[in-house]
Amino acid sequence: MKTQPVNLLRVATPFLLLIVLFKGVSCNNAPASNPEKATMATSRNIKPPQIDIHTAVLTGNLAALQQHIQAGTDVNEKDPFGGSSPLITATIFDKPAEAKLLLEAGADVNFKNKEGSTALHTAAFFCRPQMVKMLLDKGADKTIKNGYGVTAYESVNSPFTEAKPAYDMLGKALGPMGLKLDYAYLEKTRPQIAALLK
Repeated sequence: MKTQPVNLLRVATPFLLLIVLFKGVSCNNAPASNPEKATMATSRNIKPPQIDIHTAVLTGNLAALQQHIQAGTDVNEKDPFGGSSPLITATIFDKPAEAKLLLEAGADVNFKNKEGSTALHTAAFFCRPQMVKMLLDKGADKTIKNGYGVTAYESVNSPFTEAKPAYDMLGKALGPMGLKLDYAYLEKTRPQIAALLK
């Protein structure tokens, strides 16, 4: 019993930091000012859209995301709070089309946020088999441990009952931003994701 709270903290803490990220991102729709990016966009005569790249992914705005890519926006741009990439956002909120577009544009498949978690960690934990396969096909490293010493495999290899409090917490916090959690699906799919990552 003593290890259960520790395991919950190991899994939930990186995602709780994402809550801060998404609340900040949803309030900031202006593109980041970066002279290098502005020069690239001007030289191509393509300007980034009014919404930032993280919001484009979060809201499923493929046109805005494509415009960011064409304008030369950094597809690995860190959010200012949790240091997550747009690809990590796509995996959390089950945005496979956005993830594919980011990967095709050169997004770093092994990008780590401030907690050391990668897109593979989040795709695994939120049971996104299509995303897990896509990331593995693009060379995602299954051996990367986040700042809590957990690999993507280890994030889904425990019984669902141990992870349920983390899902409860994250569902409540990220639900208003569009995260939908199906507990029966998660419980059924966690072993399948673990098998993909073995």
